[in-house]
Amino acid sequence: MKNPKKSNRKNFSKSIVFSLVFLVLGFIMAYSYSLSNANKETEGFTGGAFFEQEERYRKDLIEQQEHNKELREELQEKQSKVQEYEKSFADGENRYTEYAAEAEELRRYLGLVPVQGSGLKVTLQDGDYNPNSVNPNDYIVHESHVFQVINELYISGAEAISINGQRIHGNSYIVCTGPVITVDGVQYPAPFVIEAIGEPGVLTSSMELTGGIMDQLLNDNIIVTLDEGQLIEMPALLAES
Repeated sequence: MKNPKKSNRKNFSKSIVFSLVFLVLGFIMAYSYSLSNANKETEGFTGGAFFEQEERYRKDLIEQQEHNKELREELQEKQSKVQEYEKSFADGENRYTEYAAEAEELRRYLGLVPVQGSGLKVTLQDGDYNPNSVNPNDYIVHESHVFQVINELYISGAEAISINGQRIHGNSYIVCTGPVITVDGVQYPAPFVIEAIGEPGVLTSSMELTGGIMDQLLNDNIIVTLDEGQLIEMPALLAES
């Protein structure tokens, strides 16, 4: 026959064990449920509010970057103006000197002041009479020949040019009438002396280029004489009669 005390002890031990098991299971189930709800809340925050907050931060950052860019550009512009002011103050005297020299050069180019200097004298003469030539225009100087020489001299750096002592300018006109040419209303017979103030060596070299103006004039039976290094003087246009 079993002892009732031992049976009661076994039953009491089983109850304690089952209670502990159920308590642990309950705690695990409660923790799992709490963890599941926390994950759902986190997912909801990540998918909604977190995205909106991130988008707002991104927009704020872009706006700030644009504003910083505008400020940098404004700063660079002001710095450039400051540098220009500083340079103008530092170079004021030099600028006045440059302006004066430029104005003098323009007056020389326009013929408003008399000029003198070394340069090149080009003389064009009609070719020798050829009895076998039917057309006398084949050996006389035309305005096209004069224009060729003038253009070449200007291209080579001539500062001032005159024809038979008459100074020419940007609006001068030259017309050929038989054996004479008319320069701004004044007629001149051959030979035609074209004087140019400039670097003599450069002017001469440009005239003597192979296949250049000199060769073209000789092919047209024109007699060409070059005389460089002389002192050339030209009056102002307003002083001419």
